[in-house]
Amino acid sequence: MLGTWVNVATVLLGGTIGLLIKKGLSDKMSDALMKGLALCTLTIGISGALKGQDTLKLILSMVAGTLIGEALDLDGKVHRLGDWVEKRFSKGTGKTSIAEGFVTASLLFCVGAMTIVGSLQSGLTGDHTMLFTKSLLDFVSSMIFASSLGVGVLFSAAFVLAFQGSITLLAGVVSPFLGELAIAEMTCVGSVLIIGLGLNMLGLTKLKIMNHLPAIFLPILLCMLW
Repeated sequence: MLGTWVNVATVLLGGTIGLLIKKGLSDKMSDALMKGLALCTLTIGISGALKGQDTLKLILSMVAGTLIGEALDLDGKVHRLGDWVEKRFSKGTGKTSIAEGFVTASLLFCVGAMTIVGSLQSGLTGDHTMLFTKSLLDFVSSMIFASSLGVGVLFSAAFVLAFQGSITLLAGVVSPFLGELAIAEMTCVGSVLIIGLGLNMLGLTKLKIMNHLPAIFLPILLCMLW
């Protein structure tokens, strides 16, 4: 859980700094920082994708995982949850800044594939490197978002703790059933999704990354079959 706790702390710290500086960051500066984060995300994704050893497993996982995600409409469910949270927080106040900050930050910090892969690595191998890297990215992102969206960004830290913590603890339970090959292939699939996340951050694509997330777990089954 060390990686998750560090991530929670960086979100709170970055968000707090963002609240203090408020409008100190211009739109131009914020846009430049976000694009820089997107490039870092792409680099991380490309590096991780090269760790895969079986392209066929990658393709099968992506195809089957996407079919599952689309059938379950995971992306739609997440956005409906966001709408519900926004209405609940803004009810009776006439303000939506808290809800908007919470929803926006939670989606960025927790829906990305980096969260899944990093949490699994943290729980399975004790390697917190990816979550530490993600924490640095989230620190800058939370600072930027809080400076414009307000205190709602701080509430997303609770979502990070619950979501990432659950995955990390679950990974520890299933670790006896996973080998190094399965972990490598899961990292490869997740890294391909990280590339997609980076492209979305640059505004080049509008991929529904959430609908592809089931693909990350399918290498476990494929590695058991052959």
